[in-house]
Amino acid sequence: MKMSILGAALMVAVTINSIGTAALAADYKKNPYTLTYLGAITENVEGKVNIHPVSYQLHGLEIAANVYTPAGYNPDDRYPAVVVAHPNGGVKEQVAGLYAQRLAEKGYITIAADAAYQGASGGTPRNIDKPANRIEDIHGMADYITQYPGVDANRLGLLGICGGGGYSLKAAQTDKRFITIATLSMFDSGLVRRNGYMDSQVSTIQERLKAASDARAQEAAGGEIIYAADAKLTDEQIAKLPFELYREGFVYYGKTHAHPNSTFRYTMSSLLDLMSFDAASNMDLISQPLLMMAGSNADSLYMTEKAYKLATNTKDKELFLIDGATHIQTYWKPEYVNEAMSKLEQFFGKNLD
Repeated sequence: MKMSILGAALMVAVTINSIGTAALAADYKKNPYTLTYLGAITENVEGKVNIHPVSYQLHGLEIAANVYTPAGYNPDDRYPAVVVAHPNGGVKEQVAGLYAQRLAEKGYITIAADAAYQGASGGTPRNIDKPANRIEDIHGMADYITQYPGVDANRLGLLGICGGGGYSLKAAQTDKRFITIATLSMFDSGLVRRNGYMDSQVSTIQERLKAASDARAQEAAGGEIIYAADAKLTDEQIAKLPFELYREGFVYYGKTHAHPNSTFRYTMSSLLDLMSFDAASNMDLISQPLLMMAGSNADSLYMTEKAYKLATNTKDKELFLIDGATHIQTYWKPEYVNEAMSKLEQFFGKNLD
């Protein structure tokens, strides 16, 4: 979603389920850390939860991240830590930052980083969205945070949100540094890019693969980069989008919690990798305690339910439905965020403390 789409989304009337969202967000322009969520840190105060913008190298690329430390943080003490993976199109300053800050309030050192090729992180062409990169981003966050002063590397958890949830499932299948994993509103990027949302594009799979192949050929020949999800939409077109996730997503990302580094667009050639990816494959490799949370009214719930069912080798798993919540509402609506946080506090407290 380039700025033309953001501009259109900014004019979209807030849906009934999102009324009042603007009052429950922060204006990134007025926040020194460009955070967009309600209750975002505006300054570091001794004795309170603090935010630390950091950068590190991952396979030659500079990754931009925020580390949150608990109140009274002492680098000589030992703290459990949680890696937080952001949604597709999102950045660390949005919902990933909200949950990272809230977890820090519960005593965890947390990290939220922009994906490689996205946000404030390095990499060109911009907005490459390949599953292998996103999974490696999560491993890279673990590399960094386990070396952070005060972190107990033996008490590392993982929280993945939306697309970051799907990639977190894959990362945790093999990376046993994560001794526990939670997802919120999990989105299987491969399933959706392949079949369409709620299997709405199954009939065009081969056509879209051909378009992705042609885009890669054009890139290889030095031609212009072609982007998907990059069309200009009118207010009316946005309002007529067939799925609640997309309608509310345009409001969240384009209006109430907008950030200039956040974009829905991705390179068309990324579909060569995305369309053969499946977040729910090899779920039997997960042996760690697993918590999967989703809104009971989310039209994306089917993805969480599928992956959860296939997690057959963990002796400790739970599917937790946030009653009445839609997918996007779990990102910002106080009662739903509080409910998710209460569950996370219980889950991480049991397995990391």
